[in-house]
Amino acid sequence: MSEMMNRINDEALENVLGGVMKVIRTGTSQNAAVRKGPGTEFKQIKSLKNGTKVNFTGTVFYSPEDDRNFAEIDFPVHGWVAASMIGLQR
Repeated sequence: MSEMMNRINDEALENVLGGVMKVIRTGTSQNAAVRKGPGTEFKQIKSLKNGTKVNFTGTVFYSPEDDRNFAEIDFPVHGWVAASMIGLQR
């Protein structure tokens, strides 16, 4: 009995939400700030280099004060990054 394997391309994978590995893409030489909560008013707890793989939990929160979305990550540290840093809508 043969099984057909379905493969997902990188473009489709970028649109998958929740419990997936994403890559930090700052677009600059600066690191991405990881904060304790979803907004710039929360303390920065770590910074991650461009190209760092993170686990996106699937949770996105819009901060009206910052006029942007923040994404929750739980690896390599638990915290929040600007959603645009992992390829999601600002």
